[in-house]
Amino acid sequence: MVGLKPTDVPPTTAVKFVGAGTAACFADLLTFPLDTAKVRLQIQGESQTEKAIQNVRYRGVLGTITTMVKTEGPSSLYNGLVAGLQRQMSFASIRIGLYDSVKQFYTPKGAENSSIIVRILAGCTTGAMAVTCAQPTDVVKVRFQASVRLGPGSSRKYSGTMDAYRTIAREEGIRGLWKGTLPNVTRNAIVNCAEMVTYDMIKEALIDHHLMTDNFPCHFVSAFSAGFCATVVASPVDVVKTRYINSPPGRYSSTMDCMLKTLSQEGPTAFYKGFTPSFLRLGSWNVMMFVTYEQLKRALMKLQMSWESSFQPK
Repeated sequence: MVGLKPTDVPPTTAVKFVGAGTAACFADLLTFPLDTAKVRLQIQGESQTEKAIQNVRYRGVLGTITTMVKTEGPSSLYNGLVAGLQRQMSFASIRIGLYDSVKQFYTPKGAENSSIIVRILAGCTTGAMAVTCAQPTDVVKVRFQASVRLGPGSSRKYSGTMDAYRTIAREEGIRGLWKGTLPNVTRNAIVNCAEMVTYDMIKEALIDHHLMTDNFPCHFVSAFSAGFCATVVASPVDVVKTRYINSPPGRYSSTMDCMLKTLSQEGPTAFYKGFTPSFLRLGSWNVMMFVTYEQLKRALMKLQMSWESSFQPK
């Protein structure tokens, strides 16, 4: 047995909500450089790319990270971290923390287990809800990650995270903060289904068939599998989302235009640019997030039960 044991009382929705957001922030802190490398690789080769990016070529995950450290300094790997943490607190809390509640809502009364259709529907629902709420934070995060600063004299469009929100709203309108919502809803519905449904079903199968108990090894295997499935199915949509969000006004008329131009100019393999950092990031992120999430749920429930018992009459 590894870690805290499950409590007799199932975790409440509030515990899941807070636990998911906190665990996601922890995972983001450790894997953010991989996400930044993924964004740089995804926009590389894009037509009319800024001159600074044309002069810097990224090759592979380690090559991208090494190039960024050499040309922009180590801190460049964490460009957009504040927006990234804001995103996770709102995004992960909804899509992961509310998944079980929505799944139960869709499950027919009297059914012992939720069907795969119900789980997929729950994943799509919470994923779409999360994107709708958190899209502005994703736009700002991607803009910071894609921006290149070569030397101390280079200009920086945004002085900080809050300035980025204000500048985008002023220059592109409020709609600019929700730019790319459609591809992001599509991407995260796919990612959320792949992550949550895969994790849910593998964990359930491992426990039901007595292959593992409900602890760290089981959580690790389930989370790693979820990360791989999510990367495979979501990478094409992720590339389109990143390019569309990062593009200046007028470059693409729509997300479909972005997809067609990418396909015609760079071929189908362009949709899997940044696949390795995406997998390394999603795989490691899922492992860290789900393992931390499971332990946080148990710790928070023990704390809640201890707090409630202290107020009960003796």
